[in-house]
Amino acid sequence: MAAATTSTSFHIRRSFQYNGNLQNSSPKRVKAFQSPTIITASLEVRRPQNVSGEFFVDHTCIDCDTCRWMAPENFTRAGDMSAVFKQPSCEEERLRALQALLSCPTSSIHTEKPPHDILEVQKTFPIPIDEHTLLGVYHCGYHSDKSFGAASYLIVRAEGDILVDSPRYTTKLENNLKMFGGARYMFLTHSDDVADHEKWSNHLGCERILHSLEVDHSTAAVEIKLEGSGPWSLGDDVTLVHTPGHTEGSVCLLYKPHKVLFTGDHFAMGELGWTIAERYNKFSVPKQLSSVKLMLDLDFEWILPGHGRRTKFRDVEDKNLSLRAFLDTKMQLL
Repeated sequence: MAAATTSTSFHIRRSFQYNGNLQNSSPKRVKAFQSPTIITASLEVRRPQNVSGEFFVDHTCIDCDTCRWMAPENFTRAGDMSAVFKQPSCEEERLRALQALLSCPTSSIHTEKPPHDILEVQKTFPIPIDEHTLLGVYHCGYHSDKSFGAASYLIVRAEGDILVDSPRYTTKLENNLKMFGGARYMFLTHSDDVADHEKWSNHLGCERILHSLEVDHSTAAVEIKLEGSGPWSLGDDVTLVHTPGHTEGSVCLLYKPHKVLFTGDHFAMGELGWTIAERYNKFSVPKQLSSVKLMLDLDFEWILPGHGRRTKFRDVEDKNLSLRAFLDTKMQLL
């Protein structure tokens, strides 16, 4: 294992302070009088859990899991943070590791020297989810610390592209999205994952969609506020489904042509199996389980979550068997 020594690293750094519980806290800006240079120097040290080599994770990691599912061949969980357990051994692995570096919401991933091809890697966003079965569906990358590293997505469609939740704003990603045609809508699953929604709306001219129960001072200007319990439609190919539980106004998006359900923080496959993340529930766990039960009636074969791992089922029957098993287990514990 590599020694815990300070090294020259590539990345634009931001300084954070933590509340003492890295797994549960969200990053906060370090104020000037708190000597951010000193704090940053101590946090940017290479974690000893990293193997030696080009890539490493520092102590500012917030355990959001992004790098571990984007580049599982190289990143793992070690303690309450991520670490590099194996350096990339081929160009494909190195590409995924650099995509994870750019997507890290806290800029906690580094390389020993500036990557010569980082500008080319920036051009790979948004990333196709599955070029064979999910044409036109992409992962935006550039996760935001404002949403604790939640994933956002792009749906390319003739009726107008849709951004699902908000990535971190960068001019590189903006230019890339404009090459796809920009976005007609930005659908926000719930209040936790709105991130840089206002900047994206200003730069892309997209109409934002959010349930009225999720609106607060930061989203008061959202153009389309959903009312009631739905469902709502964005054309024949898109249905918005109210799934209260994680928050009162959580909504999922069903993209019918490819049978994809974008679940936000409602339901996902975690590192240890299906989860509704009860510890982060803001409204009602029983309501959330009832909303999971409603998913049995929906026709989808993919789950693309905000937090968690994307999941492909064999078919709708396989999806329902998996969901029923989860619900049976959870009901026994209530």
